[in-house]
Amino acid sequence: MQGSKLMTNGAAGFQSRVFSGMQPTHTLHLGNYLGALTRWVEMQATHECIYCVVDMHAITIQHDPADLTRSIREVTAAYLAAGVDPKRSILFNQSQVAEHAELTWVFNCVARLGWLNRMTQFKEKAGKDRENASIGLYDYPVLMAADILVYKATHVPVGEDQKQHLELTRDIAQKFNNDYSAAIAARGFGEQFFPLTEPVIGGPAARVMSLRDGGKKMSKSDPSDYSRINLTDDADAIAQKIRRAKTDPEALPSEEKGLDARPEADNLVGIFAALKGATKQQVLDEFGGAQFSTFKSALVDLSIAKLSPITAEMRRLLADPAEIDRILCDGADRARAIASATVRDVKDIVGFVQKR
Repeated sequence: MQGSKLMTNGAAGFQSRVFSGMQPTHTLHLGNYLGALTRWVEMQATHECIYCVVDMHAITIQHDPADLTRSIREVTAAYLAAGVDPKRSILFNQSQVAEHAELTWVFNCVARLGWLNRMTQFKEKAGKDRENASIGLYDYPVLMAADILVYKATHVPVGEDQKQHLELTRDIAQKFNNDYSAAIAARGFGEQFFPLTEPVIGGPAARVMSLRDGGKKMSKSDPSDYSRINLTDDADAIAQKIRRAKTDPEALPSEEKGLDARPEADNLVGIFAALKGATKQQVLDEFGGAQFSTFKSALVDLSIAKLSPITAEMRRLLADPAEIDRILCDGADRARAIASATVRDVKDIVGFVQKR
């Protein structure tokens, strides 16, 4: 597995540790499962893993408090149903560990305005009305850096859209290490206090596209529910969405290069391959020359077989919200034990006077 080869010079001297998280906004979908959750589950076998429901990020835009509470539990249920083991990994929601916010303030004083002005995601999310965007949305990447570095995570599985934020995390870590190098060395931490975290990009299907537009990434926020397969969809909904997925009039090619310039076909073949644990070429070896009606029927059967157990387990978990809350609280206690030690050391390094 690729995850077993992740250590690089940038993280030398630090314990190999993985951190990642998703926002509790809208329902998780097939793209989240294939692009992230399957990788998270695999990495539990080779790394110390910390997985977070990043609910503090979710309030950077307008939200309904009741929906947020429900979504935190639903995303947690999706993690668990997909195979994240709360005994093997640490699983918690971000707002229960105050050290995320504390370290963010220190990093706000390390990061530079020019760095944040270059963040393309803020420009995309704020759009033309950026003057009315929240400071939280603008500062989102700094909080993300704190999320990662408060655990001194060496590796973060992310999508391509978050790669720029990981580069900012590395910049912040490097500047902190440089700015406070004397204090870091004096306290016996060597040359670096924070690791230069490495992004881990990829997975069975690193970029699952919309079922309605092969040029757009599958998204929780797409107004069309038919653009995605939600992890809460039942078998009938899955079948209907796949059968209505956009395609072209040509039969499937026999060679992978035949998918070039056919984004919808490429997307559906990629989804089939990821769900089956095969390559695209292996899928085309089986279905090359077939019409989409035949291929979609097979994709429906495979998708239902793979996703229905996850949906059923999510429903079972959500029927007992107190148990989900207990898992999150236990994970938060374990996360806080790591985070509090990091923040205590950071306060010493920057020169704060602390209670002993």
